[in-house]
Amino acid sequence: MPGLFTPLTLRSVTFPNRAWVSPMCQYSATDGIVGDWHLVHLGSFASGGAGLVMTEATGVVPEGRISPQCPGIWTDEQAAAWSVIVEYLHRQEALVGLQLAHAGRKASVARPWTGGAHVEPQDGGWGALAPSSLAFGTFPVPAAMTADDIGRTIRGFADATRRAVDAGFDAIELHAAHGYLIHQFLSPLSNARSDEYGGPLENRMRFALEVAEAVRGCWPDHLPLLVRISTTDWVPGGWDLEQSVALCERLRDRGVDLIDASSSGLDPHAAVPDTVTYQTDLAAELRRRTHMPVAAVGRITAPAQADELIASGAADAVFIGRQFLRDPHWPLRAAHELGESVAWRPQYLRAAGWNS
Repeated sequence: MPGLFTPLTLRSVTFPNRAWVSPMCQYSATDGIVGDWHLVHLGSFASGGAGLVMTEATGVVPEGRISPQCPGIWTDEQAAAWSVIVEYLHRQEALVGLQLAHAGRKASVARPWTGGAHVEPQDGGWGALAPSSLAFGTFPVPAAMTADDIGRTIRGFADATRRAVDAGFDAIELHAAHGYLIHQFLSPLSNARSDEYGGPLENRMRFALEVAEAVRGCWPDHLPLLVRISTTDWVPGGWDLEQSVALCERLRDRGVDLIDASSSGLDPHAAVPDTVTYQTDLAAELRRRTHMPVAAVGRITAPAQADELIASGAADAVFIGRQFLRDPHWPLRAAHELGESVAWRPQYLRAAGWNS
């Protein structure tokens, strides 16, 4: 059996394969409430055979959204809307994960196809909060978070987790990557605090670890907790692989089951390598050094490439984004190319004969 189609078990959840849908923002919610677009979008991945369907970044508090059109789960109404989608995907025998997020200084921006500029409060936006009053690129300078802001945000993650339980999700992923709030606390490039949340590595990790503890404490023990990190900022003096190893070891001690290893996003001028394996190599090294389950992500397009990452031990799963947008049934095509038989939805059986 190809490694890509070998089941993977985390806690009590067994994923039928290791081709997972990466979180991908859709900028299509209303007041943080998901709707028909999300049902059809995520549902297509379920019918396509993904081993895990992960939602897009979902705000735990209103100011935590990337854009005014991003989803949230800080109200019961938002959770109820998510539960409709979760129930549908479960009927398709799919597993569903919720990515919990706070955008920090990268919040309140317009949808990318309208320019992605900062949205002012008078236009439906809000003032951003961050560890320090350091702007991202040309964005407005955020307000440095007070101790009360930090405590309220951690409670927001915990409350969102309780709603995720009620909505029926199978896994949670904490978004600690791509220059968003948790990553901002981690990197010395965005964290200039002088209190217990800034300075030395142990202090800069404190917020991430407190969020993980709060979420794990509300999340059922039999369900897995994932964390997406940026393994490096790709900027000298920033967050890097060595610090990521230290963070992952501490996350493991707090009940995190898998690391989703991405990179960059903190500095718009980062020198990101232009190679196919620039990120999957980092995942492999992180897995080797931490002995934790790790998912690779980034420029994974071909079934043979994805299978080799699993078979070689470079990763335990692969998160795939753009290829799923191009082909929601990518796992079915991958199975065909790798010589593995998988179950097709009965409505689509007439297409199972690839040469007919």
